[in-house]
Amino acid sequence: MSASRRRAAAIGGGPGRPVVRKCLLALACSTSAIVTMADDGGSTGMLRREIGMLPPGDIRNCLVALGDDSSLVGRLFQYRFPHGEGLAGHALGNLIIAALADITGSFPDAIAFAAGLVGAKGNALPCTLEDVHLSAIDGSGRPIRGQATIAVSGGPIADVQLDPECPAAYPPALEAVSSADAIVIGPGSLFTSIIPNFLVEGVAQALRDSSATRVYVCNVANQRGETAGMDAADHVEALLAHGLRGAIDIAIVHDTESFPVRGASETGYDEGPPVHEVVCGGADVRARIEATGVKVVAANLVAADNPAHHDRSRLLETLREVL
Repeated sequence: MSASRRRAAAIGGGPGRPVVRKCLLALACSTSAIVTMADDGGSTGMLRREIGMLPPGDIRNCLVALGDDSSLVGRLFQYRFPHGEGLAGHALGNLIIAALADITGSFPDAIAFAAGLVGAKGNALPCTLEDVHLSAIDGSGRPIRGQATIAVSGGPIADVQLDPECPAAYPPALEAVSSADAIVIGPGSLFTSIIPNFLVEGVAQALRDSSATRVYVCNVANQRGETAGMDAADHVEALLAHGLRGAIDIAIVHDTESFPVRGASETGYDEGPPVHEVVCGGADVRARIEATGVKVVAANLVAADNPAHHDRSRLLETLREVL
């Protein structure tokens, strides 16, 4: 990526979010993180129900990932109260964002002030400012309502929708996508943190219209229920089915044939106890992805100390090559 091509938009969520943000910062990109507003679990869900605010949790995680997450302020924002009536389970950063939104009267202003507190080197942008809720249909046709419920569903998800349907996009989020030189989708919770962004009016179209290099970083491990049993081609096909046909140039997948993952015997590898389900990225899977018109880059991407997550240095080198 040349010095004149330094703007990046990152769209993703869940535990995989920080690694891509850190990689883009290491590539000297001016980074904007686009964040779903459908989260309704944990501390975020309590705040949504009790004071009617927009969900702060994913925003908080993005801001910390864009700053120094090892700093005292970063650790404070991620601190979760273990005890206390009304406090147990709350992340302090969520409460700070809630207070800032109340003081300023503006959720975007609250995000901007919180970004200054954690020293974020980039923007965290809600994809919409509407009060949205997520619903889904699982593989057996059963309807499920609520992001937190969908995330722990008993079987894989087939389709997700927002209520209200096609909410208006937050203009700065659309601008971040439209003006980006590179767009990185994922890794993260496929149906509950990534796809909901593309159900907001105009976001998928902005991605399809973009001249940026558009990269999907596929998860290395499936989530129980939400994506159980899915391989890398299934992940890509789910994105295409939710508005991204013609909007992904490259898919980065873990090469499970060349680099089997220890501790994943339920997917065909017999070393150690099963600890998670690997997202298979073998030659036949990669061929299915390329048949959709998406180029595939396969590499050894799994962290040795945590095979459910990407290794940051390996992912950084792969992104450096494709961007």
